[in-house]
Amino acid sequence: MPQESTRGEPAPLTADWGGSPADWSGGAAPPASPARRVRPTREQTAGRRRDLGDFVRSRRERTTPEMVGLPPGPRRRTPGLRREEVALLAGIGVTWYTWLEQGRSINVSAQVLLSVVRVLGLDDVERAHVFRLAELPDPELVVSVPQVGEGVQAVLDQLSPFPAAVIGPRWEILASNRAHVGLMGDYPALPACSRNIIWLVFTDPGWRALTANWELAARSLVAKMRGASAADAGDPGWAQLLDRLRSASPEFCEMWDRQDVLGFDNAIKCLYHHELGTLNLQTVNMVMGDQRGVRVTVYTPRDEETREKLAGLPTVTPRKIEQAPEAVAREYLRGEVLVSA
Repeated sequence: MPQESTRGEPAPLTADWGGSPADWSGGAAPPASPARRVRPTREQTAGRRRDLGDFVRSRRERTTPEMVGLPPGPRRRTPGLRREEVALLAGIGVTWYTWLEQGRSINVSAQVLLSVVRVLGLDDVERAHVFRLAELPDPELVVSVPQVGEGVQAVLDQLSPFPAAVIGPRWEILASNRAHVGLMGDYPALPACSRNIIWLVFTDPGWRALTANWELAARSLVAKMRGASAADAGDPGWAQLLDRLRSASPEFCEMWDRQDVLGFDNAIKCLYHHELGTLNLQTVNMVMGDQRGVRVTVYTPRDEETREKLAGLPTVTPRKIEQAPEAVAREYLRGEVLVSA
């Protein structure tokens, strides 16, 4: 069992655990098996550079002079733009660009690569592919509004009585089934900007009462939030959420200032439902491939007793979630920006 925290001495995010994940009863995930760090070989690094060069060259050959505002000129021996034309339009040296296409070992900055991307008119998917191959962050992050279609909602409904929800990149609850509402409370009745797991963890007393070892679970969530927000640096939605949480919860401020960081994982949970009692669950997360950072989270039973209890969740009257009046006012005044970001 994870040790209880004392003031100024919080329990470690990864507690010592000698059993199997199936025996874990804490509020956060059990420690993962030790991983071996593997350095990329020279061949692998060279392979990524070649893949980047091949991809950029293929897109250059598909880009005609007319597409970038140049006259067609005399008959060309090769399709698309010439290398010197791309270099001129991107404001870079011809030799450097030639070496990029040849997959040579050169220093590639995000800003220079962005200039090439713009000249070649790459779409969002192609652009993301280029920056992944270059192992660089996109300096102009595109923030899209997550969408949940009827087909996804139908899948969630079919998963009942297992609680299931679509969770956005900032832990927004975008859609769910009746079992999830029965488990967590009547969050659909809240303003859209309040339907956020991190917000509810720190502002809803009922959510706190639901979670075994709330402090350890909350600290784990904050550490995951730090890791996720760093991956989306430049997204104004994260800055707004952080500001709201700092204003609403001193506990959040203390946890955030510890600078803990964790990656995303499936979690073992012990929850105390107000009607059904103790529920031993494991979350299973499935990434929605068409939307970055959006995932389907399903709560699955870890024992037969929990499985039988879950059968009653869809018919449970959801717990009403009380939000402090000043918190609700703040949500209406400032949260709508977060929803539409």
